[in-house]
Amino acid sequence: MTTVGEELPKEVERVRDEVMPAYQSVGQQGAVVLGWMRASVDRAEKAMASGDVVEMVRAYKELRGYSL
Repeated sequence: MTTVGEELPKEVERVRDEVMPAYQSVGQQGAVVLGWMRASVDRAEKAMASGDVVEMVRAYKELRGYSL
């Protein structure tokens, strides 16, 4: 069993390295969703830095919602 502290960085990496580039490749049509993703990644990083477990769980769930 893993913790949100272990899984959240993996989700940040997945969204940043896999999902966001796919949306960037479609050009302007993906711009709005990319903005949402950037905001989600920022919230996740802030939650990890502060150690706020509740916000980490929220950020994890939010990031899991992004797919290709």
